[in-house]
Amino acid sequence: MSVRTVNVLFAILALIALAGVVTWTAAALASRVGMPGIRDRLWSRTAEVALPLAALVAVVATVGSLYESEVAGFTPCALCWYQRTAMYPLAVILPIAAVRQDRRVRSYALPLTLIGALISAYHYQLEWFPEQASPACTLDAPCTVVWVRELGFVSIPFMALCGFLAVAWLTWIAGQRPAQDALRANDTFP
Repeated sequence: MSVRTVNVLFAILALIALAGVVTWTAAALASRVGMPGIRDRLWSRTAEVALPLAALVAVVATVGSLYESEVAGFTPCALCWYQRTAMYPLAVILPIAAVRQDRRVRSYALPLTLIGALISAYHYQLEWFPEQASPACTLDAPCTVVWVRELGFVSIPFMALCGFLAVAWLTWIAGQRPAQDALRANDTFP
């Protein structure tokens, strides 16, 4: 399989993760404007698989980053390494939490996802506006080099951002599960 094909696959997976993030965010906002049933139904169904999905996203993101550097030969910049520093522990912590069904994992997973998401967002905008000075950039591995740009906008930092946001939402939803279990015990929808 060619590097381009793999990059397209990773781009599609990132967009699927982003679709989940948008859906969960819309459901949360709907509950704020007086439509809590939408969020409750979506979250109660998502909570069942939230931790395994979060683990899968973290593992795929980790494998993807290793593929990009070790197989495709793209040199990771300092910001890429910071993102890896946030994602790689999640690829170990979340599968263990999923097996143990430890919904409290969000207390130590969320800080990593939020830090990683902030670095990814900064890196992504730096790719679009490379004239900015960044203390993380070096001439050996500049942070402004765009190794991948699928569909005109999906780059490696964008994929990482989608992964971090998906893991953040999934761990948050998994942590909400006890309240959702009580709700489901009294509900009438399928």
